[in-house]
Amino acid sequence: MKKTGVIAARTAVLAAAAVMIAAGIFRGEVGIILHKAAMICFECIGIG
Repeated sequence: MKKTGVIAARTAVLAAAAVMIAAGIFRGEVGIILHKAAMICFECIGIG
């Protein structure tokens, strides 16, 4: 790939990631993810 192709691919992946993150935030999935992360941490240390 030429250097411009690599830059275009990186830009496209970055834009797609930003869109997916924004979609998750607008759907309210932040709270769900934080809850799941907390439960995993509690299970690892033997509380949950």
